Amino acid sequence: MITNFIEELKWRDMIHDVMPGAEEHLMEAMRSAYVGFDPTADSLHIGNLVPIMLLAHFQRAGHRPVALVGGATGMIGDPSGKSSERNLLDEPTLRHNQEAVKKQLSHFLDFDSQADNAAILVNNYDWMKEFSFLGFIRDVGKHITVNYMMAKDSVKNRISSESSEGMSFTEFTYQLVQGYDFLHLYRNHDCTLQMGGSDQWGNITTGTELIRRIGDGKGYAITCPLITKSDGSKFGKSEGGNVWLDANRTSPYKFYQYWLNSSDEDAQKYIKIFTFLSKEAIEDLTKEHQEAPHLRVLQKRLAKEITIMVHSEAEFENAEKASQILFSNSFKEDLKSLDEKTFLDVFEGVPQAEIPKSEIEAGLDMIAALAAKTNFLASNGEARRALKENSISVNKDKVDEAYHITAEDLINTKYVILNKGKKNTYIIKAV
Repeated sequence: MITNFIEELKWRDMIHDVMPGAEEHLMEAMRSAYVGFDPTADSLHIGNLVPIMLLAHFQRAGHRPVALVGGATGMIGDPSGKSSERNLLDEPTLRHNQEAVKKQLSHFLDFDSQADNAAILVNNYDWMKEFSFLGFIRDVGKHITVNYMMAKDSVKNRISSESSEGMSFTEFTYQLVQGYDFLHLYRNHDCTLQMGGSDQWGNITTGTELIRRIGDGKGYAITCPLITKSDGSKFGKSEGGNVWLDANRTSPYKFYQYWLNSSDEDAQKYIKIFTFLSKEAIEDLTKEHQEAPHLRVLQKRLAKEITIMVHSEAEFENAEKASQILFSNSFKEDLKSLDEKTFLDVFEGVPQAEIPKSEIEAGLDMIAALAAKTNFLASNGEARRALKENSISVNKDKVDEAYHITAEDLINTKYVILNKGKKNTYIIKAV
């Protein structure tokens, strides 16, 4: 059954441009649409989630999504919004990246069912590698004028930018290659729609122009807005760089934290874009959030939905537990249940000192643990004062000067958490 895809995108604020006639075209019958993905890494990142969600909603509306891995275009580089060319990759690396990308996309798209609208994955290198240079400029290039190509914003911005060194011929031809992809998919997969970010409008419409001029048909274009954060910082970036979908690059805990730390304004926007929750459910959550913003209902639900989609329910539960661990009544037991990577994520940035395990097994007195062996506190005198004031805890349990840290205190046979008051934390690592 076909449902109204454009209507779904509109209430989710996921529409920037729609070519006239696209909505009617999509309501007539099952259609195929494609989105291109850059295969220059073996993982997608959350900046790719908007086009992924476009394809996922497209499939849910009864249509067939086509995910295109840009093996050929990945060897060139797209000028859109960039001031310099990217590194070019060899074919084995691109093939490896393609498989990794498909695995991640399968969390959102159904590639495996026997349904007519099962998703497919294609690589434009498979058809572009057959072209000779002369063949391409003869069969494709002659149909698009330089004037038409120069009028595109992505080209004009690069050429006119003072910080840019100009634009190579290789990158200038990018829109022709992407345009030909659309023509190829139109001819071979009956693909009549291309979608992407608003910065891709120029490249997409070059494809519709080729379909009109060479394919004697009609192609359509839909773009979504580029996501921005309310504080002006770039969406999809954290202090460590990109927030990746691969758990080995960005742990599920850090992934969960990224969404949990969204501002109220951003969470209200993100929950429409990055979840499949219904309009009614989102309106109810938004109302509940506005009545008690301090409970962060929107952020918690957003982080839950997207972490389960990208990773799994078990990973979400671990991430949620790790997030609450510092306030847990069973702190030590909960910490023991974390794997070491998540443990280190939770305490990232906390200063630590290494102490031979043999000294801990023999019993480490608190003055040494706080000062001489760790420099957590500045002096033995400060350590004694803090212990007398009852402000020191070992693994969240208050201790006095008579206490000795032993192997019993080691979390995962390796770590001890020291606290002075609620805010000052230090880690002893047994080596």
